[in-house]
Amino acid sequence: MIALHGIGGRQDLPVPLGFAVTGAAVAITLSFVILAVAWRTPRYRGARSGTALPPSLAGALDSPWLRWAVRLFGLAAFLYAGVALLAGADRLTNPIFGFVYILVWVGLVPVSLLLGPVWRTLNPLRTLHLLVCRLLRHNPRQGLLELSPRVGLWPAAVGIFAFAWLELVAPDRATLLVLQTWLALYVVYVLFGAVLFGDRWFASADPFEAYATLMAKLSPWGRRTDGAIVVRRPLENLDSLTPRPGLVGLVAALLGSTAYDGFSRSTLWIAWAQNSGYSQTLLGTLALAGFVVFVLVTYSAATVLAGRISSRAALPGMFAHSVVPIVLGYVVAHYFTLLVLEGQRTLILLSDPLSNGWNVFGTGLLGVNAGLTNYPAAIATIQVGAVVAGHLLGVVSAHDRAVALFARGKALAGQIPLLVVMVAYTVGGVLLLFSA
Repeated sequence: MIALHGIGGRQDLPVPLGFAVTGAAVAITLSFVILAVAWRTPRYRGARSGTALPPSLAGALDSPWLRWAVRLFGLAAFLYAGVALLAGADRLTNPIFGFVYILVWVGLVPVSLLLGPVWRTLNPLRTLHLLVCRLLRHNPRQGLLELSPRVGLWPAAVGIFAFAWLELVAPDRATLLVLQTWLALYVVYVLFGAVLFGDRWFASADPFEAYATLMAKLSPWGRRTDGAIVVRRPLENLDSLTPRPGLVGLVAALLGSTAYDGFSRSTLWIAWAQNSGYSQTLLGTLALAGFVVFVLVTYSAATVLAGRISSRAALPGMFAHSVVPIVLGYVVAHYFTLLVLEGQRTLILLSDPLSNGWNVFGTGLLGVNAGLTNYPAAIATIQVGAVVAGHLLGVVSAHDRAVALFARGKALAGQIPLLVVMVAYTVGGVLLLFSA
């Protein structure tokens, strides 16, 4: 199986565990105190904010030819990967494993941060649906049934959990049969839903699109309420995230599955699971679900309690955007070295999709530059720093939303439960980095 956690073992990180955990908790707590004194009024305006791009640049970005170029690129990459999936060899030199687990799942995060919500256009299943609708002269927004607004993002949350199960729990997940089965179910799930409910189904149900759209809220690119493409501060862009049914479930699935990723590599869990006598798949599934439910319950309870303290019915979805930077921090901490090292290997292997000596892109004879492994202190700093920075940004986002919703005194008191939960997440995230 391709190593899904970067290099070496995190037990060798050259940072004292006690120092990292204590420093993380103190940083989060001090940030709340500083914000309470210096940040007394809301500063983010969400979708109403931003500096519009020059008309010529905005026109080019919104042009049909660019959109179709991106769509066709995504479709071509999908079809090329399909060759490796359907006709490639069932061994780890097949690039389809790295293509799915690394370039798509991990790579969509930096792509979304740099380019904004580009995955919506890049999504090959959207393009296939659009092309078929054009061929049949059918409006792609119309389906056989009306999609209820109550559905929200719950189908995507289920899809995130399903992919996390494939990546972290499923037996023989690095074999073609398992990957083919999962991807076939995914394609049917998404495209059949699009036939039933129209192209709105992609935003609600496609786990990759939902994940990429969420991460794109931390990019500097957005669209203002008047339709203009704008540049805005990332946290202000994040403030434009609209609460929807299932949003809390989606962020809980992302954060919980990434936390389980680290926990499943701990020596304590591995030793207990192997000696328990129970099925490894069953134990892994239950533990993965347990982490997701834990995040969902603790976060929801903290926000509901905040609403009670503030004498206002607060929905967890109103503060769900503050969890997105935490998810990003966990992703960077767990997958940074994976993307750098195994991402190179995947790009090399893509020149030979059938493992028969092809060199389509001229990368087949290149080697992986593993120079990053010579800087363990830098890796440790990035990993711990990503977790702490993600939580700090989460505290800032939650504080700005609280002072916008509640009276000042009640806003500060209402944030205490959420702060406690965020400190616990921070300490837990750092501990997981050292648990392997």
